[in-house]
Amino acid sequence: MEKRVYDFTEGNRDMKALLGGKGANLAEMTNLGLSIPQGFTITTKTCNEFMAADGHFPEGLWDEILEHVLTLEETSGKKFNDPENPLLASVRSGAPISMPGMMDTVLNLGINDEVAETIIKLTGDERFVWDAYRRFLTMFSDVVMGQDRHAFEGVFDKVKEGEGVTGDTDVSVDGLKETVAGMKYLYKELIGEEFPQDPMDQLKASIAAVFNSWDIPRARTYRKFEGIPNSMGTACNVQTMVFGNMGWDSGSGVMFTRSPSDGSKGLFGELLFNAQGEDVVAGIRTPIHISELHEQQPVLYKELEDIAETVEEHYKDMQDMEFTIEKGKLWILQTRTGKRTAKSAIKIAVDMADEGLIDKETAILRITPNNVDQLLHPQFDPEGKAAATFLAKGLNASPGAAVGYAIFNADRAEERGKAGDPVILVRPETTPDDVNGMIVSQGFLTQHGGGTSHAAVVARGWGKPCVAGCESIRIDTNRNQFTVGEHTIKEGDWISVDGATGEVFLGQVPKIDTAFEKEKELIKALDWADEIRKIGVLTNADTPEDSIKARQFGAKGIGLCRTEHMFFDQEDEEISRRENVVKM
Repeated sequence: MEKRVYDFTEGNRDMKALLGGKGANLAEMTNLGLSIPQGFTITTKTCNEFMAADGHFPEGLWDEILEHVLTLEETSGKKFNDPENPLLASVRSGAPISMPGMMDTVLNLGINDEVAETIIKLTGDERFVWDAYRRFLTMFSDVVMGQDRHAFEGVFDKVKEGEGVTGDTDVSVDGLKETVAGMKYLYKELIGEEFPQDPMDQLKASIAAVFNSWDIPRARTYRKFEGIPNSMGTACNVQTMVFGNMGWDSGSGVMFTRSPSDGSKGLFGELLFNAQGEDVVAGIRTPIHISELHEQQPVLYKELEDIAETVEEHYKDMQDMEFTIEKGKLWILQTRTGKRTAKSAIKIAVDMADEGLIDKETAILRITPNNVDQLLHPQFDPEGKAAATFLAKGLNASPGAAVGYAIFNADRAEERGKAGDPVILVRPETTPDDVNGMIVSQGFLTQHGGGTSHAAVVARGWGKPCVAGCESIRIDTNRNQFTVGEHTIKEGDWISVDGATGEVFLGQVPKIDTAFEKEKELIKALDWADEIRKIGVLTNADTPEDSIKARQFGAKGIGLCRTEHMFFDQEDEEISRRENVVKM
């Protein structure tokens, strides 16, 4: 029988088609000797078998999974439901091509009433345990059972309201216990049965949910936009949990080995102390920049720098990495080739060639025509910005200039965008469920979140401007408006967002062409292309102005010239003459 499950020690990065990007890279980092929480990967082929069988496990799969569970328990020294040292795990998707946030994840799997009490005895940390339990209840109810996540979050919100606090970390231990009890009660009311206490039941249902998430609407929408085949399938990774929410000496973060915005070398990323990874990506709390860790914990920061250098040199490309700090110990949870803006893509390719990591030809092949097109898109006119009404400033999460109608809901954004209207999607924070509206939007504006939030990552991958973490605005999704200072921006009002500076303006700020001569890395890459190319590049130019611009861009001659355009300087004059010809 074909092998369906691989321990992290059995794979490598060349097995992405079978193990998915996450699973293959977890195996590769294990081979590199990095600190990786151990686990196993169920293959993409198994996902396709599961889908073909209408959501049933193929014969023999569960037995094979249980064999790898035993291996994981032996490796970790922990066991599911163990009264002395219980194991908790995560269950994550991982397609061969990165689909950030589009599929589902379950964290803290294995916790139940008895395990919660055991971990409290082991750690002496009631807050951590009840926080982990309420997170698992919310995720399992949403991802596995298909219940409304907001209903369960509402239980937590009521507890916070009763205690007069707003932050998750401000809730008392008794408040967290009350939240868990309230969520379990709600679960029974909605499902008609008690919340499952057997970790194996939890695991089997969670694996099925991750496979099913390959075919949920937002994932299909994303694949269609990105041109990813529906037949590819997702792998499923089961991994030992490490905890960033065990106190203020713990945390979760995301880092890039170079800036995904401008390509500059050095760590770029964000970190939330006393938090799990979902908090960072979801933008629920605005994290600190990773550079602040250099001041607070220099030894830990140096460890991150060393790991980033090792992984980037190994993969020979900029990496996007997730990490967790548990009681001061650093764990790496994922690495993947980082999504980046056009400016960043060009600079990273050129810099890596200059550093000797890659050769010139590889650098040129990494620069796509779309990268060049995005880089040369018009930017805001400085004089126009100076004359415009400034509203707010947030994080410059993804560069570019976007002008459009402020729309506060993804479905309405999709409707307006498909009708041809320019749209700026304005949200407290975006989630994967907003992908349909994000696809048609010119740019994004969020009140919460940072440079590694969902909105920022998607914006950079799609070359769309994004201002994130704009905390000075107050978004009211019920009234479809946001307020800042004396201004109230209602749905349908024009706004302009500058993703390069993080600025937001009222109205339509005019744009000007990008100054090509300032794009030094692009010019350098084009010079390298001239050294390597086997054919000449000619331009399609109809006017003297077109010819001048083509020369600036490196064209060596004119391949097509429509001479009639030389005589029609003005559009209205051309239309008039064409009408006269028709009348003859």
